[in-house]
Amino acid sequence: MFSMFVNAFKVKDIRKKLFFTFLCLIVVRIGSIIPAPGIKQEVVSSFMSTLQLGFFDAMTGGSFTQLSIFALNISPYITASIIMQLLTIAIPKLAEMQKDGESGRKKIAEISRYLTVLLALIEATPMAIGFSNKGYTSEGVLTIIVIVASFTAGSAFLMWLGENITERGVGNGISIILLINIVAGLPETFINLFKNFVTGASKAVYGVLGAVVIVAVVILTLVLIVLLQDAERKIAVQYSKKVQGRKLVGGSSTFIPLKVNTAGVIPVIFAMSIYQFPIIISSFFGKTPSRGPSLWNKILYMCSSSSWFNFKDGAFKYTLGAVFYVIMIIFFAYFYTSVTFNPMEVANNMKKNGGFIPGIRPGKPTTDYLNKVLKYIVFIGAVGLAIVALIPIFFSGAFNAQISFGGTSLIIVVGVILETMKQIESQLLVRHYKGFLND
Repeated sequence: MFSMFVNAFKVKDIRKKLFFTFLCLIVVRIGSIIPAPGIKQEVVSSFMSTLQLGFFDAMTGGSFTQLSIFALNISPYITASIIMQLLTIAIPKLAEMQKDGESGRKKIAEISRYLTVLLALIEATPMAIGFSNKGYTSEGVLTIIVIVASFTAGSAFLMWLGENITERGVGNGISIILLINIVAGLPETFINLFKNFVTGASKAVYGVLGAVVIVAVVILTLVLIVLLQDAERKIAVQYSKKVQGRKLVGGSSTFIPLKVNTAGVIPVIFAMSIYQFPIIISSFFGKTPSRGPSLWNKILYMCSSSSWFNFKDGAFKYTLGAVFYVIMIIFFAYFYTSVTFNPMEVANNMKKNGGFIPGIRPGKPTTDYLNKVLKYIVFIGAVGLAIVALIPIFFSGAFNAQISFGGTSLIIVVGVILETMKQIESQLLVRHYKGFLND
């Protein structure tokens, strides 16, 4: 990997793309610490520290808890992209646009931009009004309008910046912005872990043991994520020979790669969003997760991942929330896979092109076979995804480790790094072949 980056810097075009991407990421981090106008920063920071934001705070790189001009960050764009992907399946006109090639994708991207701005506006307005009612902002309607405009413009600007990184940088602009947001919180987390379990240990042997456990868990999690990202089931496909003129053509063999983690991190994002939504909304009405007498407070406490796997003071019963969390991850994994992958369409396309799976008849038997395989691999992928998502939560609850990131964050980090490396490697190969042809 190191040699690849060294070779990348030797190529002028790729070097420019890397520097452009680096400058854009600096802008992202600077904007994440610039407070929005009209916000009483000290009061807001004190209030936001009481909320259990977890993954959402990691996605925004801490800009949400600071209520900076990039408070919403790229979350509206991610939501808009997911909505558009689902609508493409539900609305035939959008499905036709997607099949139209580059022009259709440009139209869908344009609709996604407008939807991003609309979602940012919808999210920013109640936030600004809620904080104003609590006295966390300067008084006046004009202040609310300015805050809403700042949040919306910040989200729109990051969307534009991400698209520029995709076009003029190393690619995957939105994913890279999400990556830098998550990575920004990792040093503080590891410093806290080191202070609490290594230097803060009562005996030196406990400190060494703590360091070994931390390193082992991180390596184990990363290995599991890499295996989960790369694992796939290859379905062999054989194409029969066809007569074209006086020649026999075709007869090739290939395979259909079905990824074990077919839905990516989407199931975890959906599940965690459902859990955090009532916590965030209730916080504006003075309701916070607690083990108090109120039933609603207890429900919120069970929804908070920080209350799971706590073996002290009879709090382990609230780990029931983790059980429902795993069930939702598995459900959304099946749901999202069924929306984005159509076995019947794959089987029909194979039949039209003279392809078949050895031992399986074309048509409905092929569709049934693909559905059967998907059921198994989706379940394996969803369980693996749930394990990765719960590892940091388990250590946070059981050992009171202050971990600001989750398994989902690590999956995104590893996935984006691997994809970016592939992009750079492919660009190096293109340059290599160009040079070879020119010679």
